[in-house]
Amino acid sequence: MFGLFGKIKPVKIRGCNGDRKYGIAAKDVKELIKKGCKLLQLPLPDAHICLYEDGTIVTEEFFPTLPDNCELVLLSKDQTWSGVLCDIGQLLSSDRHGDAVIEAAKGLLSDEKSFKRRKVLTDLLQNLEDRSDLESREEDEDWFNGVDSRFKTKSAYMKFNCESRIRGYMKEVDGATQSIQKAKVRAEFLKTSKCLGEMLKEDKYNGKYFDRTEKESGRLCTKEGWFTCQGSFDQKLCQSLHSINPYGSRESRIVFSTWNLDHRIEKKRAIIPALLDALQNHKTTDINLNYFYQMLFTRENLKLVHIACHKKGAHNLQCDNKKMFRTAKNTKEAKATKGRKRRLN
Repeated sequence: MFGLFGKIKPVKIRGCNGDRKYGIAAKDVKELIKKGCKLLQLPLPDAHICLYEDGTIVTEEFFPTLPDNCELVLLSKDQTWSGVLCDIGQLLSSDRHGDAVIEAAKGLLSDEKSFKRRKVLTDLLQNLEDRSDLESREEDEDWFNGVDSRFKTKSAYMKFNCESRIRGYMKEVDGATQSIQKAKVRAEFLKTSKCLGEMLKEDKYNGKYFDRTEKESGRLCTKEGWFTCQGSFDQKLCQSLHSINPYGSRESRIVFSTWNLDHRIEKKRAIIPALLDALQNHKTTDINLNYFYQMLFTRENLKLVHIACHKKGAHNLQCDNKKMFRTAKNTKEAKATKGRKRRLN
């Protein structure tokens, strides 16, 4: 062990704000810091050396045990280094090396044999090659591959995508008519269904939820097009922090189709049965249509969730009996809501 001290050791050194590495040979930490500060033009007082990998401070006793050509970081008085994570943080906060990183990742991917590392590199490339800043078909033809030619912008297609999902919910409401045996109840349900359809049409099938050009209060994404999973029906937030930007690439657009607009109070198990039950002894005019509309078609009861957060088992949540029928209070609230929508539009 003692024979190691005084032996000239070659190492690779760099500063914390740059990625260029320099080869230096030194017999101890003192000499290494002196040469490094001169090379990187850093002040010598209180300068120190740490391991690139994890930020461990390199002492005089530790230095001889390092392998040759070990990667080190030279820091001045107020600088810190927490390891490889610092490089990742700098990469994420800057587009300065974007093209170089993409080419490097492609090179690594072509030679990588590990399935796990290939997956990491593939995901990295998918996010680095983001084209979400492009909007029209002319600008990003690949994104529109497989999309009907009538859609000229990404936002128009995403709006249609959301509308289609919510139109599907309306079809399920209409389909419930077939299960009604009593003609009188069926007639009232048809009236109710028609009213709900008209309300939905007036709101343009809430396609705004997926449209990044809409106002912030109306959309579920950022103005760049990023969507965040809202967590399963029984959680306030997504524990896995899932996010996706379907505007970024064709692949992301396709993957986003597996995300669900999930009803917290379930459509088939709770809402439609509650509506049917309410009409057994009441007329459409007695029903609080605004409440059922909100439960079926709006963010009041819908959560956008990643497929892994979508729990398909029974939610065991029921409609609020106090809100199912019209009262003076909720009729007034419905009119106020309608008035606000008109002003916004």
